[in-house]
Amino acid sequence: MTLLTNLVTWRTIGFFWTIFVLYWSASALRVKQAQRAESPGARFATVGVLGVAAILIFSRGLNLGVLSRRFVSPNQSLETVAVAMVAAGIALAIWARRHIGEFWSARVTLKEDHQLIQSGPYARVRHPIYSGLLLAILGTALFVGEWRALLGVALVFVAHWQKARREEALLAGQFGSAYEEYRRRTGSLVPRLR
Repeated sequence: MTLLTNLVTWRTIGFFWTIFVLYWSASALRVKQAQRAESPGARFATVGVLGVAAILIFSRGLNLGVLSRRFVSPNQSLETVAVAMVAAGIALAIWARRHIGEFWSARVTLKEDHQLIQSGPYARVRHPIYSGLLLAILGTALFVGEWRALLGVALVFVAHWQKARREEALLAGQFGSAYEEYRRRTGSLVPRLR
């Protein structure tokens, strides 16, 4: 076995997601108090959809009939690309999380003395955490190779798209024209082409 073969495994995917969870948990301890937050119903809907998506993507040996069929044959090159996508996505999400700092929240909120973050990846993209997570989830689904995982990716996209819309409405209300200018020059999930 080569070094590459040893690194391109489900265990490596799990390692990157573990790093993400540990960093997210530790950094969540250093945030400001919320001033305004989304409704519990909206939060529950997002968490519910993400929970179903996680089961579809991460449950190994899950038999869902047609959804458990492979959309791609196992392939070392494709699995290597998938692991690289997971690593890059997690790195982007962590980079973005470091820039948003104490204003981050799992819920759609405005924090005390909230500021409009425009540094790091936020200089080009309004939702770089979601961009990173979607890239990592897509890489994980590609590694899994089953239709159920692609369905999970679609659910993650829908959940983050809805949450991003709620965030943008809240930020537009808070920052007015400054947010509209920021929105005009940045992309939502990928940088805007000029």
